Amino acid sequence: MEFLMAKFGKSSMIKLQTCHPKLQELFHDVIQYIDCSIICGHRGEAEQQAAFEMGTSRAQFGESKHNLVPSMAVDAVPYPLNWGDKDSFVYFAGVVLGIARAKGIKIKWGGDWNMNHNLKDQSLFDLPHFELME
Repeated sequence: MEFLMAKFGKSSMIKLQTCHPKLQELFHDVIQYIDCSIICGHRGEAEQQAAFEMGTSRAQFGESKHNLVPSMAVDAVPYPLNWGDKDSFVYFAGVVLGIARAKGIKIKWGGDWNMNHNLKDQSLFDLPHFELME
């Protein structure tokens, strides 16, 4: 049986290319181990305002690492996507955080903002969100 390695689709690649080179490097490694999609890289003012108004972001334009050029944040989801399956997001985050640590890339995950490994003390769960801490 032949193993088919996952790869990013066109939409994911376009979004990932708006991100900082370290995030691009990280997620090109992540896709080698676990299938995923990039749902957001850089956000312009209109997109950030829409995210704020929908409640998917607490940040106004200019306050989010997604607003920088290149973006210092990326939203990535495990594939196939099931928003109701928190366990798959936690598992996926573990893979991402492990690969980042092995590569010496310091990132923060939106499921554990203070990075204390306690998911019960969060006031906002942004499970797809990963941002550079540098």
